[in-house]
Amino acid sequence: MNIGKTLMVQGTTSDAGKSTLVTALCRWLTRQGVRTVPFKPQNMALNSAVTADGGEIGRAQAVQAQACGLEPHTDMNPVLLKPNSDTGAQVIIHGRAVTTMNAVAYHDYKAIAMQAVLASHRRLSEGWPVVMVEGAGSPAEINLRAGDIANMGFAEAVDCPVLLVADINRGGVFAHLVGTLELLSPSEQARVKGFIINRFRGDIALLQPGLDWLEQRTGKPVVGVLPYVMDLHLEAEDGLDQRQTDKAEQVLTVIVPVLPRISNHTDFDPLRLHPQVNLQFVGPGQAIPGADLIILPGSKSVRSDLAYLRANGWDTAISRHLRYGGKVLGICGGLQMLGEELHDPHGLEGAAGSSPGLGLLALSTVLEEEKQLRNVSGRLTLEDADVSGYEIHAGVTTGAALERPLVQLADGRCDGACSPDGQVLGTYLHGLFENPASSSALLRWAGLQNVQLVDYHALRERDIERLADLVETHLDGTLLRELCGLEQP
Repeated sequence: MNIGKTLMVQGTTSDAGKSTLVTALCRWLTRQGVRTVPFKPQNMALNSAVTADGGEIGRAQAVQAQACGLEPHTDMNPVLLKPNSDTGAQVIIHGRAVTTMNAVAYHDYKAIAMQAVLASHRRLSEGWPVVMVEGAGSPAEINLRAGDIANMGFAEAVDCPVLLVADINRGGVFAHLVGTLELLSPSEQARVKGFIINRFRGDIALLQPGLDWLEQRTGKPVVGVLPYVMDLHLEAEDGLDQRQTDKAEQVLTVIVPVLPRISNHTDFDPLRLHPQVNLQFVGPGQAIPGADLIILPGSKSVRSDLAYLRANGWDTAISRHLRYGGKVLGICGGLQMLGEELHDPHGLEGAAGSSPGLGLLALSTVLEEEKQLRNVSGRLTLEDADVSGYEIHAGVTTGAALERPLVQLADGRCDGACSPDGQVLGTYLHGLFENPASSSALLRWAGLQNVQLVDYHALRERDIERLADLVETHLDGTLLRELCGLEQP
């Protein structure tokens, strides 16, 4: 049996560019006809995607799958941690939630998780010539090195080469690279086959003396320097991306309160990139300004996030917004908040108990242990527009408001609710703004006239291609192909 070659990208810090670089390499190889599959042993993120095999993985791996021309699969991210407090997280193994643990308990659980990681990697390496792996955080976190499954612990276990990427835009790039290398064991240092510097602005000639010094100091090559790209968009693994594209003169103002456990905030990327939408995230202590539409986002801890919303006075602002004729949309956890009651009898997201909702829709929700994971399609009851998206929720919602659904799903079910006055909508569907038809219908409902159609999938595909072009132009393709075990073209 042929076993595929594995190449791993690790970073000196979080947000050094690992996800972006793996996406770029996946498309660069795929364009050359090399069958490539993405892999991340362990991910910690509240942005997730539903896979073709009915599981849940990190959103970044779903984008990397697109770069490879593949449907997302649970083997691409066998361990996903979804934080529901500062010290605990839901543990998802092979796409299914198995338990909730605090950080100390999970540290002891890593040996079990590693078996899931190695099983998934084995299956992928048996099916694809190249497995392109993304690490997590930094390999030089001394307190996390024992039992590591996300970085060098995995690389050592499968005996793969590693590329180390650092973000020069943060400053201190040479200290990041040399310092990270110094904190690795001798076998791990030998595993690092080269450096990539990310997000460089300026004249490369001014950087060259530093590159020469780095190669002389470490004995390892600089594979290349990737430029800073101002308008590049890839869905963020965790942090909120608040960059806006240039806007038209007449825009719709959309407000999203940022909750402590906000999940799948990539729902709002299509709005952020829409030329007629002014999307604003409102943080703690900030007042909700005048707006056309307020969207309550998904949440990994709905009851505590609802309490946080009230503590910031945002419930009062939402009531005032509705009195003045504004519109409100709740997505997933946001839908649950719009109802009359929220029940968590099993303590799935915190202490067991119940909370009153905002009372804007006649429904109530009970959190059940079995999570519902589906990719779905159907039609909005607004304008009979096509819609597609995905469900990731543990809530089971009932009530009279569901008799006025927002979505008629292709599988015969109904989803969501519309208030009798049409001002409040709620749905379990993530991704409903990615479809041009449903996005336009919702923006018209919110008050935007003459809506421009924006194809979000085409925008994402364009930027994946741009990333592959950067690899082609700025990185050492000969060395990359060698590290992937490929013959030179």
